[in-house]
Amino acid sequence: MAVKLELYRVFHEVARMGNISAAAQNLFISQSAVSQSIKQLEEQLQVRLFSRSTKGVYLTSEGKLLQEYISHALGLIQSGEEKLAQSRQLLTGELIIGASDTVTKTYLLSRLEAFHRDYPDIRIRILNGTSHMVLDYLHAGQVDIAFASDDQDPAVYDVRHCVDTHTIFVAAPDYPCDFSHAYSMEEIAAFPLILLERKASSRLYLEQYFQQHGVTIQPEIELGSHNLLISLARIGLGVACVTEEFSQSGLGRGVILPLRTDFTIPPRAVTMCTLQGVTPTSAAKRFMDFISESNKMAYDPGHSYHFTNG
Repeated sequence: MAVKLELYRVFHEVARMGNISAAAQNLFISQSAVSQSIKQLEEQLQVRLFSRSTKGVYLTSEGKLLQEYISHALGLIQSGEEKLAQSRQLLTGELIIGASDTVTKTYLLSRLEAFHRDYPDIRIRILNGTSHMVLDYLHAGQVDIAFASDDQDPAVYDVRHCVDTHTIFVAAPDYPCDFSHAYSMEEIAAFPLILLERKASSRLYLEQYFQQHGVTIQPEIELGSHNLLISLARIGLGVACVTEEFSQSGLGRGVILPLRTDFTIPPRAVTMCTLQGVTPTSAAKRFMDFISESNKMAYDPGHSYHFTNG
């Protein structure tokens, strides 16, 4: 097929120029090579494509029919090549990201704004879901990049670290608890707890940690939104388990306060994942580098960085 495509290119140029010599000059090949290509194509198609005249060559009726299709096909190929070039230069393209609502709002939002400002012609789509869901999206080819919180197998994923996250317990300032007391796991479990729903990876991580220490937790309220955890804790409905880095707004305003504990839950990490062996699109690769660059700036002592959370 590759050989025939080149024959079609020669045929198209001869048809366009109506002259073998002129076509040979434009194609940077010899006249004999052009003549041989036309002969070979005619033999393969079993039709005569050109007739000769004193001024050059002209298309037969069969040649005219073929030229209509070849002209269109080569035009599409050229358009495709131009689109690829534009994509490499980030003048066009699409970026599809999989991330949770919380990660999108608290970590990605400012970065997406900056990326869109620098590359306004890249169309950005976001599919929300838990860590497990967005990794499923990645395997299904529905997203280019997945932002997940679990430890990922480096044999399966190309993983880039984004930010460490820490689990804390918070309550309203007037909640009936002692903010100066260091609570044990058993004491925390005795509070009316406000947790994310079980399918959330952070909820599973929390339960596994408590179970490893012989403590079972039974939430009073289960929610699908990290923001709602803060909202319900703020109005005094219980003690919420939240991610510290994603709760800076509420903590900074003092509408929620952290409880002290005599234990520390090991930190987790938000990671940026792509599939091993799958070459990212130009837009995805640039966004990944963009995130890595912004992370370096965020943790540079000469720069300040703040999470935001409503």
